[in-house]
Amino acid sequence: MASQAMPMAAMTTGLADGEAAPHAAGAAYVAQLHTSLETVKPLWLRLEAAGVCTGHQHFAWAEGIVEGLVPENADLAIVEVRDVATGEPRMLLPLMRRPAFGHRVIEWLSCGVCDYAAPLLADASPWTQQSAEAAWAAVLNVLPRADRIHIAGIPKQVGGVDNPLALLSQARDSIHSHYGIAMDGDAETVVKRICRPSFVKALNKDLRRLDRNGGLALVEADTPALVDSIFGKLVDMRLSRFRELGRFDLLAQPAVVDFYRKAAQRGLADGSVRIFGLRAGDVTVAVQYLAAHLGTLHALLIAIDQAAVPNVSPGLCIMGELIRWGRGAGFNYFDLSVGNQSYKEHMGAVKSVLSELCFGITLKGVAASEAIKYRGRGVAFVRDNPRLFKVAQEFMQRWRRLRSGG
Repeated sequence: MASQAMPMAAMTTGLADGEAAPHAAGAAYVAQLHTSLETVKPLWLRLEAAGVCTGHQHFAWAEGIVEGLVPENADLAIVEVRDVATGEPRMLLPLMRRPAFGHRVIEWLSCGVCDYAAPLLADASPWTQQSAEAAWAAVLNVLPRADRIHIAGIPKQVGGVDNPLALLSQARDSIHSHYGIAMDGDAETVVKRICRPSFVKALNKDLRRLDRNGGLALVEADTPALVDSIFGKLVDMRLSRFRELGRFDLLAQPAVVDFYRKAAQRGLADGSVRIFGLRAGDVTVAVQYLAAHLGTLHALLIAIDQAAVPNVSPGLCIMGELIRWGRGAGFNYFDLSVGNQSYKEHMGAVKSVLSELCFGITLKGVAASEAIKYRGRGVAFVRDNPRLFKVAQEFMQRWRRLRSGG
């Protein structure tokens, strides 16, 4: 691995914000570094509107991350890649550099609130491994000095286009997967047609039980007051549930709660973020927080009140109702996000393994990257051994309860 570090160790720029690096003779792409959102905003909004990206790469989403979640000692490193022959932009990569245990790492501009690392692409033109490698070489030419690069959560495709990051020779399958389900046809029959029969049977049974509990209603938070009210219920239910399970949740951090609340309020204007509550009578039994883009609904956060109505799965009920609502609203894909929860396969969702870039630039970075890879292999080994996974899960639950005084 040390041999991998040495050619990369010279990676440096010294470029001013917005300045393009000189490109080598015969190069297909040239890159330009942006260290602020202001300089790249016009291009970002253009690619968001006319190009290909996921709901996790909206400018407003990134702006919220920069305003409230990026550490003070971190730097933005947003890279624009242009075609040398035409001068036209081909993609935009939202990256950041931050210190990490005595070294510096380049990673996705996520701070824990982006499930996917996918560049904003100018259009749906296909990428090959050769073109992806050429574009990545241009990116490396302008990135600020760092010890390693770690980009996780790379989907294989973005809007039906091969993700250039996943095509790189250095990209490897990660231990994480994501699930999704295509939606088509009539909204009233979509759940029956696209989901597994066992799921449809259980869903209809649970919906009838909820309806008998005072009537069933799917409520969209379409006003500022409803956003605050329904999102507040999501936070309360989620934190209560995670404390009960002895698990940590990002929503335990006030800055993260503030980020999601502000994103939902901004989403009222363009529908890019939506919140729904499922009510049985006067009781909210489940809340789902979603992002929306290019015909896709991204299910980001879900919270349930398992005790509200006995022998009912409110999480599956709101998922089923949202598939119907989403198809009726013209969406054609329901993204169930990252995680191997059993309910996703129960629904009939399709699993896709995510890719990851994790490599060192300096010897210090190589050591850190190798440690991360070994830890990942350990996690995968435990997860793939049910008995061992159960023991580890119970240990972590007890440890977290002890730390919280529970």
